[in-house]
Formats: sequence, C-alpha cells, structure tokens
Amino acid sequence: MKYAAVVAGLTALAMGKEIPKDPERAKMYDSGEVHAELMAMKYAAWEREESMGVMNSFAGEQYPELHFAQCRDGKAIPFRDEPNNFYRCKNINLHHFLSHTALGSAIGQGSSSWGWVSDDGREFAIIAQGDGAAFAEITNAGKLRYLGRIGQTEGTEPSRWREIRVFKHYIIVGSETFNHHIQIFDLKKLLDIDYRKPKIFHAKDDLTGFYGDLPDGRAHNVLANDETGFAYIVGARPRNSTCRSGLIFIDMSDPSNPTSPGCASQDGYVHDAQCLIYRGPHTKYQGREICYGYNEDSLTIYDVTDKEWPELISVTSYEGATYTHQGWVLDTQWQEFLVMDDELDEQQGRGLAADGYPVTYIWDIRDLENPKQTGHYKGPRITIDHNQYVIGNYSYQSNYGAGISILDLRSIPSDPTGAGVKEVGWFDIYPEDDNFRGGGNLTYVGTWSSYADYPSGYILINTIERGAWVVKVQNKLPA
Repeated sequence: MKYAAVVAGLTALAMGKEIPKDPERAKMYDSGEVHAELMAMKYAAWEREESMGVMNSFAGEQYPELHFAQCRDGKAIPFRDEPNNFYRCKNINLHHFLSHTALGSAIGQGSSSWGWVSDDGREFAIIAQGDGAAFAEITNAGKLRYLGRIGQTEGTEPSRWREIRVFKHYIIVGSETFNHHIQIFDLKKLLDIDYRKPKIFHAKDDLTGFYGDLPDGRAHNVLANDETGFAYIVGARPRNSTCRSGLIFIDMSDPSNPTSPGCASQDGYVHDAQCLIYRGPHTKYQGREICYGYNEDSLTIYDVTDKEWPELISVTSYEGATYTHQGWVLDTQWQEFLVMDDELDEQQGRGLAADGYPVTYIWDIRDLENPKQTGHYKGPRITIDHNQYVIGNYSYQSNYGAGISILDLRSIPSDPTGAGVKEVGWFDIYPEDDNFRGGGNLTYVGTWSSYADYPSGYILINTIERGAWVVKVQNKLPA
C-alpha cells in the first residue's frame, strides 16, 4: 500500500486535545512501511542531485572554500567579484565553509553533526559523512581547522545516515548500514593534533569502546544523558526484534565496555528522543529520568529510571500527524513545554502544513500523562523541517533546502498558541531553489543538522551536498 494514498484518507485531528493513536493507522508505522517509503524518497532526491552533478563526491573544486561574508540587505556575498553568487540571510553572517572533500571524505554526503568544548575552552566540530566522521576545530575567528577523521566500522558499506552525539568527552556513532553497530571514540585524542598534519584514526584500534549487540547492526539514531551516565540507541532494526526498535539503554559508566541493562519496547519504533532528569511541575515524576520520544505518529513519553522495567507514561498523536520526527524541551530545568517537527506533513500536504510551509508544533507537557498540542508556528518559506535544538530561549532549526532558522520562543510560556514566536535569524545554504514558489522546495536536500551550543556563539551547519559551514548571529539575541 503506497503511503501517499494512505495519508490522503486520514482523518483530521483536533488541536489542543489528547489524541490517542488510531490502531489501524499505527499498523502502517509499526510495519516500517512509512519509514521505508520516506527513506526511498530521500534516496531518489539524492540520486537526482548526483545526476545533476551537485552532490559533493570527488568534486571539491565544485564547492570552494568560503570565507567571511557579512549579511547585508538579505544577502551574504562571499565572492566580491560575483555579486550574483550569494546566500540569502537574515541577521546571520557567514564565517567559513569547507566542502566534504576538504574535510577528508571520499564520497561526501553529509548528515548529522555535534559539537564538543574541551576543558580549556577549545571548540570542536564533529561532522558526519557517508564514509565516517570528520573532526575540526573552530578557531576564535570562526575558521574550521580540519584535524582528521574516523571511518565507518570496518567491513561495512557507506551510509548516508550517520548520527553522532557527545557523551562527556566521547562521541557515540551509529549508522543505518548493516553490521556497523555503535562506535565510541574519545575526543581528547584531538587535543594534541597539529592541524597541518591531520590524523586518520583507525575505525577499530583507535576506538575507546564498541557496542556490537544490535540485532543487525543498524541504528537510526543515538543520544546520551551525561547526568545519568547512559546512552540510548533508537530505531535499531529489525522492528520485530526483542526491543522492537525502541529505546535501547547503554550503560556508559565504563565507555570501554558498554553494556545494556534493557530497553523500552512498549511503543515500538522510536525515531528520536531526548532523555532528562525531570524537574518539572508534575510532582509524581520529580527526580525521575524521563524520555520524550518522537515515534513516527506520536509524542511518546517514558519513565526510564529503572532500566530493567521502564514505564510508558503517555502516547499522544496530533493534528496532521504524518511522520513525527524530532523535538526538544524549551527548558531542561522546568520542562513545561516542548517544540516538535514532523518530517512528512509538508511533503504530503497534511493538516496545518497542507500549503507546504513548515510547522513547528508546540506542546504543553506540564502533565506528562496528558500532554497537549496547544499551538504552532509556521515558517515563512516552503521547505521540509528536519532537526531543531533549543539553546536558551531560541530554537535552531535545520530546514533542508531553506537552511538554518532561529526562532524566538520566549513568548510560549505566556502564550502557548505560538502567536508570539518569530524568526530572528536565517541563513540559506541551498541557493538552487531561491526562485522557486515560496522561496524553497519540498525535497530532501540542503541542511541536515546544526549545532549552536558553543560559548563563542558560532553555529556549525552540516549539509548533505556541500560540506560544513560556520555562521554567527550578527546582532546579539536578547537573553
């Protein structure tokens, strides 16, 4: 059954009310049919780009190094003698760009990214690519200094899906390729590298640890909680395995010997999640470890304090639920609201996103057992939203072909309808769609992820085709 035909018949849901999953709809997600079709659409988009010659594979000269360009009159122009070669922007300056080829990749094709700050304040970028992960230091001037890389697990095929998170001073790396499993690498190995002599780390011998007990070695995503000492693997297949592609708990008390005490399988496949010690208003859960799961057609909340006996708190769907992708709480201290994106609602023309403009869903999570979608924000350009992370009062959103967008969320606690949310910064890294209707397109191209939690204020952007960017807000945002 084709997904496009299925979603056309789905019933609209009422915003602001608890909406349980529909059992018949849930079967489409539980089988993996929806996820498989989403991945197929991405493969098709990337193959089109390769045929057009815009994918950065063995073509570093196609995307030359870019240096500082100030955002003026909505344009950042890195080449002064080429005024028509520019990137659209709002209150964000370009500081540096390096292609995937310049960052050591043989095949390019970027995906996830994350950042790490050493004890002495140095800032490092971890840039996921189809054949491994590149390491770079971000200098005081906002330049990327390539330090080296670590490849995919030995004997595995390259994968366009590679996810990375930082746990203390380690990275945890998962991939969609068979038999990859989970790599654990100590970032302190970067501290003594001379950037003039980049180092290629061995994908086995230079690891700190390796978790090799995934059913077929594939994982869609990874995450970590420094406060509890656990990492989490989500989307590990097959879906009919013991953990049903749910949350797999990894004890990181000894990173050289990661072990799993259990998993949360109650709601099946988890696409992404955020796990935190709960300090919010729901007194029943004070001090517990809560995971907010984004489970394809619902916001699913777990109590994972007891790793052998995790509990399912609530499973709630929402208006236009098409592919619940990712989200983040507004405040890790109070945990009263969160923002969330859906990766298929724009592309499939569902619900609030029927016109193709991206929707950020706003949730009231003050009652973990009865979360409610209270409002939304619609972006100003046609695009598909992907990943967003909240730093302070702002959401840093990766919106595929429309680049990075920074949203001011300060109004949400007093007005959870989203009426006061506004865009305060934007940098577009995919000029190919500038003249399209709505200033963008509904294709899986451009920005995959960003990392904005550097003390310096620099923002790392990793893109599918081109490479990695460093940008920075031009006019400081209010705290």
